[in-house]
Amino acid sequence: MVRLFLLLFLGLTLFSWSATAKAEEVLTIALLKSGTVAWEVDTIRHYGLDQEQGFALAVREMAGNAASKVAFQGGQADVVVADLLWAARQRAAGRDYVFIPFSKAVGGLVVPPGSPAQDLTDLAGMTIGIAGGPIDKSWLILQAYAREVLGFDLQAESEQVYGAPPLIFKKAQQQEIQASINYWHFLARLEGEGFRPVMSVDTAARALGLDPEVPLLGYVVRGELLRDRPEVVAGLVAASRSAKVLLAAEEAAWQRLRPAMRAEEDAVLEKLRSAFLAGTPAEGPVDPAAAEGLMAVLGKEGGAELVGGLTRLPDGLLYVPQD
Repeated sequence: MVRLFLLLFLGLTLFSWSATAKAEEVLTIALLKSGTVAWEVDTIRHYGLDQEQGFALAVREMAGNAASKVAFQGGQADVVVADLLWAARQRAAGRDYVFIPFSKAVGGLVVPPGSPAQDLTDLAGMTIGIAGGPIDKSWLILQAYAREVLGFDLQAESEQVYGAPPLIFKKAQQQEIQASINYWHFLARLEGEGFRPVMSVDTAARALGLDPEVPLLGYVVRGELLRDRPEVVAGLVAASRSAKVLLAAEEAAWQRLRPAMRAEEDAVLEKLRSAFLAGTPAEGPVDPAAAEGLMAVLGKEGGAELVGGLTRLPDGLLYVPQD
C-alpha cells in the first residue's frame, strides 16, 4: 500500500512538473487591441490553438503600432506584427529580426456611391485622401501603375490629403474627399457602406509584373528566439495557420469576434471577413526574388526615405520552416 501511494505521488508530481514546464513556454505579443491582428490572436487563444502547439500566447496591449514596436525592441515582448520593409530595415541595421508571414492583404482606392470615376485617369482634378503619408506603399504602387500602364501622372493630376487611417476613413464617410486610399479593413468597411473600388493594389501589382502573393505584414521575432526555441516559433506558425483555417470554415467564430470588430451591419461583417481571408498567405517560405521585386518598385517610387539603402533583402530575414 505504501509503495502504491509513493508511485501515485511520484506520478502526480511528475505530471504537475510537466504541466508547469509546458505552461512556462510563453510567447508575449505586443498588440494593438483594436487591430485586425487581434482577431487572429483572440481566435488562437480562445480555441486553445496555442496550447495545442505546446505554448501559451500572452498579449501585451499597446496604444498603437509604434508603441508595439518600441515594446518589442525594448525586450518587453517576444513577437510584434510589422511590415516587411520595417523588418528588413531593422535587420539591415544589425538587429537580428526574422519575418514570418501573417497577411498579404493590401488596400486600394475607393470612391463614394454615385462617383463618376471608373479608373484612375478619372481622378484628374479630384482630391484623394491617403492613409499615412506620401510614401504609403499602396499610394506608391498605384502611382507606378497609373504612370507605367495608363500613362497618367496621378500625383500631378490630383490633389492629395494625408492623414491617419481613421481620419481618412471619416473624411471618406463624410465625403470631404472624392477618393480614398486606406488599409484594407477601412476600405472593407466603406465598401460595406456602398463605396465602390476603382483599383486594388493587388491588381496594380499584377499589372506591374509583381507577385501579389508576397505578404507585406508578418509576425516578427528575434533570431535568438528562433535558435533557442525553434519549436515554439514553429508552434506560433502552426497556430496562426490553424486560426485562419478555422476562420475560413466557421461562421460562428466570426460571430464571436463581431463585437470586437465593430461590425454592426451584415454587409460590413461580410466584407471584413472576405478581405481578411483573402489575405491568407501561402504556406511555406516567402519567395525572396518576388519580395525583392516588390522592394525595387517601392524603392524607385519612395526612395531612401522608404527603403533606406536597401537594394535586396538581408540574409536570414525570411523565416524558413525547419524539417
